[in-house]
Amino acid sequence: MSSTIYPPVIPEYDRLSDQDFGRIAELIGEHAGIKLPPAKRLMVEGRLRKRVRGLGHQSLADYCRFLFDGQGLASELVHVIDAVTTNKTDFFREPAHFVSLEEKIIPALLERHPGPEPQLKLWSAACSNGAEVYTIAMVMAEIAACHRHLRFSVLGTDISTEMLEHAARAIYPVAMVEPVPAALRKRYLMHGRAPSRRSEVRIVPELRHAVRFARLNLMDARYTIDRDVDVIFLRNVLIYFERATQEAVVSRLVGHLRPGGFLVLGHSESMIGTNLNLRQVAPAVFQNL
Repeated sequence: MSSTIYPPVIPEYDRLSDQDFGRIAELIGEHAGIKLPPAKRLMVEGRLRKRVRGLGHQSLADYCRFLFDGQGLASELVHVIDAVTTNKTDFFREPAHFVSLEEKIIPALLERHPGPEPQLKLWSAACSNGAEVYTIAMVMAEIAACHRHLRFSVLGTDISTEMLEHAARAIYPVAMVEPVPAALRKRYLMHGRAPSRRSEVRIVPELRHAVRFARLNLMDARYTIDRDVDVIFLRNVLIYFERATQEAVVSRLVGHLRPGGFLVLGHSESMIGTNLNLRQVAPAVFQNL
């Protein structure tokens, strides 16, 4: 006779009260621009418990007292954001954008960079674990192989310090890189030799040297980023923001594009850029006029 396995019962003191969830939701909304409706409470509780245990607190209620009634918020804010923010990304996600990058965006940019050694700057503005950054770098390396003097750099920024550390390591499970075309996997991925590493791959040094990572909060009033960027990717992030925040973020990003530069949004966000001085050149791809 088989026995039914029930999920563990979480004691009431280790749940977020209405007040504490409200305070965390307000905190995340103010500092990360992300909406946390009541339906997200269980998700928030689950993600915060690991941090709570790591600090030695007895419960979520104890942790919230430390945050809001003690002196913990100054040191803990970045960790709360790390725990709560969603970091969903894949290699070659929405692949049509990378076709546009190769066939439309880069040719148009090279016409505007007639010098003997064009230098292109690309920015992934919510890079998560770096999969998008390295996808961009792979595509750019393939293009550069056909344009001997072309140079490029890719910047990845994110609000999550944990994700940035992951991105800088450039190590991924083998299953995660399946969307990468076979020829590119062969050129740009290294397989681990140690038995414990055989289920992982690492991005080759040549690509790692072409990218860099930095922390940036899209909610900041100003971004300490160059204002002559050629291509900015910000995909599937704006959907978590209120409409006014969406427009403010896109407006700030466009301020960092050089004339003729391109902004790439997620397909579900394709209408967000239409109120700005941008020309749509492909689905969710806009050129700065």
